[in-house]
Amino acid sequence: MRLRQRLLSPGRSPSPAAGPARAAGAWEAGRAHDRGADQRTIIRDLPLVTPFGDLITYLYEAMFEQHPYLRGLFPGSMDFQRAHLERAFWYLIEHLDRPDEVAAFCARLGRDHRKLGVRPVHYEVFERALREALRRSAGERWTEELEQAWLRMLRFAVAAMVDGADAALAEPPYWNGTVTEHQRRRPDLAVLRVRTAETYPYRAGQYARLQTPLLPHTWRPYSLACAPRPDGELEFHVRGTGRGGVSDALVAHTRVGDPLRLGPAQGSMTLDDGLERDVLIVAGGTGWATAKGLLEELAARRPRGRGAHLFLGARTPDDLYDNAALAELGNGRPWLRVVPVIAEGPGGAEEVSVSDAVARHGDWSGHVAYVSGPPAMVTATVRSLTAMNLPPDRIRHDPLGGTAPPPRPASTGR
Repeated sequence: MRLRQRLLSPGRSPSPAAGPARAAGAWEAGRAHDRGADQRTIIRDLPLVTPFGDLITYLYEAMFEQHPYLRGLFPGSMDFQRAHLERAFWYLIEHLDRPDEVAAFCARLGRDHRKLGVRPVHYEVFERALREALRRSAGERWTEELEQAWLRMLRFAVAAMVDGADAALAEPPYWNGTVTEHQRRRPDLAVLRVRTAETYPYRAGQYARLQTPLLPHTWRPYSLACAPRPDGELEFHVRGTGRGGVSDALVAHTRVGDPLRLGPAQGSMTLDDGLERDVLIVAGGTGWATAKGLLEELAARRPRGRGAHLFLGARTPDDLYDNAALAELGNGRPWLRVVPVIAEGPGGAEEVSVSDAVARHGDWSGHVAYVSGPPAMVTATVRSLTAMNLPPDRIRHDPLGGTAPPPRPASTGR
């Protein structure tokens, strides 16, 4: 709490050695013009610190050399963590001139990071390590202007993260759950049902990060494949993506009765309160999990006269792994139209791409769209819907990769 108060209290313009607290106070005290100026400085000097691989390597080396105990807070493999941090850096740079968006994004991160055991002092350690990494990456071309722009950006993000963590103090940092059902639908895909010891708050369309005791400190995001149910059970669809990761552990090495941990529910792919428009849902692969949860909620509270279209993409008919649930959702519901898009094999569609199928089946400009599935499919479908005059604020999809959106190509060319 003391760090938060320092972060948010006005202070003098910080010296280069000042901690995040005093700097953020100055930022919040009215230096809004610096956001655009800092963004331009950072983008101008990106060639000094990109690709971010070396910068992130130097950062973690500095952290673990100065505080070896911190290594125990991270998983054995740092690959996912490095990728997560790189995407966060790009997000901050890209959106620095939109402080409300950055604050909301970082507040969610702060809430989520409670499950990792992150403490306020860790943010100060991170800042010192970042300063050292910036100087090492830029070398002789390092400047005070570049460093201070990065540190002000970081301090602004940290202030929002601390706010997010403080706002979530009434909820657990994570929930303990038990696997109640484990079905292998394919060699590389399993459907898990999980019951938590305490009520798990979420909405249809959101996702949760899971941790298995088989891989301590390693969390991966999975969509909730159901709307809230009276029995409190949760459902997840997990496709293995390679040996040794969390998905492989959940698919191949998890059994009924095994414990899991769940981070707080995240994501904005939720149905609007009023449901004033028809709904378009586009899903592929295990993106069906998100679609299934949304359809369950629609079935429960759809206003009279409102309809929904579901485009469900699969490479082959066998890839439609949840046909029984799909049939049950569609049974006796004339307001729901389901369009399978099969690329190969018997029943293969003329349109081999889901985005093409959506584009050829009608005018969606009056709908609200929800898109979930492989990143390439999501990207193509969002572009197609935008080209068909569906406003961007009515196209919902979670950040690709589950962390932050990648930078627009123009980011380094302003």
